[in-house]
Amino acid sequence: MKLLRFGPKSQEKPGVLDAQGRIRDLSAVVSDIDGAVLAHDLDKIRQTDLNLLPLVDAGVRIGACVGKIGKFICIGLNYSDHAAETGVDVPAEPIIFNKWTSAVVGPNDDVEIPLNSVKTDWEVELGVVIGQSGRYIKKQQAMDYVAGYCVINDVSERHFQLEGTGTWDKGKGKGNDTFGPIGPWLVTKDEITDPQNLNLWLEVDGHRYQNGNTRTMVFDVATIVSYLSQFMSLQAGDVIATGTPPGVGLGQKPPVYLKAGQIMHLGIDGLGEQRQQVINAVG
Repeated sequence: MKLLRFGPKSQEKPGVLDAQGRIRDLSAVVSDIDGAVLAHDLDKIRQTDLNLLPLVDAGVRIGACVGKIGKFICIGLNYSDHAAETGVDVPAEPIIFNKWTSAVVGPNDDVEIPLNSVKTDWEVELGVVIGQSGRYIKKQQAMDYVAGYCVINDVSERHFQLEGTGTWDKGKGKGNDTFGPIGPWLVTKDEITDPQNLNLWLEVDGHRYQNGNTRTMVFDVATIVSYLSQFMSLQAGDVIATGTPPGVGLGQKPPVYLKAGQIMHLGIDGLGEQRQQVINAVG
């Protein structure tokens, strides 16, 4: 299934794509696409005759595909070829940081360049959405805790992230407002044969900067889920961004960073596409 949320900001309704790729309103079936629904109601949605649900206008705004996100966890330097372009060694274990949930926006919402930013960057990433709660999860059982996958743009401000001080969790430069476009769909895991063989790409103003595949991930999805669960409880509705392939602005020679008016266009095989206009934040 391809689950989504649609409508004005903070008023999104649950939806699903039918066999023709049209949006159907799931409001009569579930209250939202969130942790509670992912943990308990996916079978209820599967058993619903989508043809009986109301059609939604094609031009409706698409929100983040997961509501009420509890944790937005990210993995750094998780592609061997991306580590190489940044000039650092492949990590011996996953590098963990977080994005604040206030960064979450829809897949086609505007992305703001923060005040005083000089190095705002892009990162297309495979998102993993947790479907049931657990801790101390064994790698062999890790995929049982995954509800599905989505596209994430891990927008980053490199000056804030790398040249400042005062943080240990690397949230700084990662969690600004609008720095977490998620969606358009939450694609349930039964539709993705192998999450470790997905092409992912990103363009800015039509120029393709990132063109990678999840097979070059250092730590695969099962390893990441198991590893994270050793240090925190994972809860249904948590979102994990699993790292980015090479081609980020920081890795260009010379580096290239986003400017107001530009368009980011990105996608992952089977998970849909995002398109964001870059604007300047207003204080």
